[in-house]
Amino acid sequence: MDLDLKNKTALVCGSTQGIGYAVANELAQLGANVVLLARDESKLKQVQTELYNGGDQKHYYLQGDFNEPDQLKKKVENFISDVSPIHVLINNTGGPPGGPIISAKPEEFLNAFNLHLISFHGLVQATLESMKSASYGRIINIISTSVKQPLNGLGVSNTIRGAVANWSKTLANELGPFNITVNNVLPGATNTSRLNSIIENKAKKINSSSDQVLDNMKNEVPLLRIAEPNEVANAVAFLASPAASYINGINLPVDGGRTKSL
Repeated sequence: MDLDLKNKTALVCGSTQGIGYAVANELAQLGANVVLLARDESKLKQVQTELYNGGDQKHYYLQGDFNEPDQLKKKVENFISDVSPIHVLINNTGGPPGGPIISAKPEEFLNAFNLHLISFHGLVQATLESMKSASYGRIINIISTSVKQPLNGLGVSNTIRGAVANWSKTLANELGPFNITVNNVLPGATNTSRLNSIIENKAKKINSSSDQVLDNMKNEVPLLRIAEPNEVANAVAFLASPAASYINGINLPVDGGRTKSL
């Protein structure tokens, strides 16, 4: 199986923590040059030093904010022009705040739309010519299992994630002729700071302990545990590799079987 990403450059968004961090490490292990993208420059510098380097890899970082999609796109365009083409794009950023959909204000939907779909779209536009020139492209969007089964208490997130999934499927149809695949990875409950925040908020609302809420989450999963970030990263890395050349336009849940739909 060809998992070799040597001489490929991967842009990994949200790569200083959680799933993004795990993905950056996994892609580096497969030989890719990694471009880290996040807001905190001190964390970016630290992660850059931690990435595996087989001796001839080059790792970079870009400081950017997904709340500013136009500036984000420009920074990536400048990087490609001055430093290196991009062959693998991992779109990943934090989810919108939780809450029932009926209580959501219009601006919450607009902010989430910019944070996710508009930013992701701009990064695809920025990297597309690199991928076309190389006749190799992998666009992988980290979304959520809410694409298949909306999650209670995450109204805005459910709405925007669904939009991103449909945008992605449309891209897969359009970019396939250029040997560019577009796929979505749908993490379930994963051991990240966002999950901890969700657990704490839910515990307060139902007057329970965080441990009890976590146990309830585990019991919803056939494997009776939540995922570690590297388990999601393994799926992302496979889709980024040459071995996944004929997988295109899919939603891949990595949730231990929790999602009840096929």
